[in-house]
Amino acid sequence: MVDGCVSAPPSKSEAQRAIALATMAKGQSRIVRPGHSDDVMAVIKLCRHLGADIRWQDDDLLVDGGFRAPDVSLNCGESGLAIRMFSGLAALFDKEITLTGTGSLTARPMETIEKALIRVGVHCSTHEGFLPVRVKGPLTGGSAELDGSAGSQVITGLLMAAALAPDDSFLKIKNLKSKPYADLTLEIMHAFGAAARHDAHLHFFIPGNQQYRPVVFETGGDWSGAAFMLVAGAVAGRVKVNGLNHQRSQADKRICEALEMAGAEIRMWNDTKGAVETRKRNLRAFHFDATDCPDLFPPLVALASYCDGQTAITGLHRLYSKESDRATALQDCFRRMGVSIRTEGDQMIIHGKRPGPAVVDAHGDHRIAMAAAVAALGGEGPVTIRGAQAVNKSYPTFFDDLYRITRK
Repeated sequence: MVDGCVSAPPSKSEAQRAIALATMAKGQSRIVRPGHSDDVMAVIKLCRHLGADIRWQDDDLLVDGGFRAPDVSLNCGESGLAIRMFSGLAALFDKEITLTGTGSLTARPMETIEKALIRVGVHCSTHEGFLPVRVKGPLTGGSAELDGSAGSQVITGLLMAAALAPDDSFLKIKNLKSKPYADLTLEIMHAFGAAARHDAHLHFFIPGNQQYRPVVFETGGDWSGAAFMLVAGAVAGRVKVNGLNHQRSQADKRICEALEMAGAEIRMWNDTKGAVETRKRNLRAFHFDATDCPDLFPPLVALASYCDGQTAITGLHRLYSKESDRATALQDCFRRMGVSIRTEGDQMIIHGKRPGPAVVDAHGDHRIAMAAAVAALGGEGPVTIRGAQAVNKSYPTFFDDLYRITRK
């Protein structure tokens, strides 16, 4: 059982974007509470290679902007956002830049980066569709048509880079997924003084020859990490998560919608700091479209395991290029806990059943580790999670927070 209050971890999606833009701004920016997740630390290292002077001051980052072609390859760690975003930023240089990664990133396909950058007139190549990615600009602006069906992260890098290109950019993006994260990119660009706009997420216009300005940027709480704590309250007691800004364009704030569909008791505070509280109740099966928020699949599967009936989650095709083959990893993990999951077309079907004792593998995926932990809270016996340290990628204090609210 759980009962208590935690603060949402800092959003690595916001922090990574803000650190990159602060690097391109002339002057000193302060990034308030960006957190120490592995993905954020990878971006700090990248930006130092790009010329920024970055240092910690208590929990904040001071970034003295500096943006030049690096003398070494850019290692993006295991961050999918970093490899996609910084490939676009590397396109600003008239020099070949090599981007690499480690761990699970080496097995993730990179064709979407290659195709998008070639479309905007930049030289780009991969090794048979995988790392390393080699980019040679310069990006000059102009018109291009891009495929957004694999998500918005490559688009994020190009939007940010286009503001510094010498000419205006007009991008037509077909079938854009994860639209809220494209909105988040534009919001943070605006915070750093750059103008850009879109028409129904199809046509994007970015004036060229702009400059980013240094700012104080306050990182918001991460709805993606908070989703697991909110599910914990819904299945095993009561949890209140502070620091959740309902105004930020984070796709995973839709967890509240899913919890309501499942019949969870939920209360929201929509003030400037924001909070959400969930309490345990009898839960019912629900149907939810996670196409634009695929990172919600793991906490939703944990939630669905406690729901009476069969829950259907749409958007399965978004799971095959994550830190793991997330669809297969979820099926394996929950099968070991006695929960049956099958796939039908683009849907994952979860048969509600209280999880049992098991030894499971996180598959090197932070969200699988957190989903297994949350599912175990109200289960019928202990669950051992091998590779649980994967949570450091996005939420290093996850198990500390969970321990703090667990009734002894």
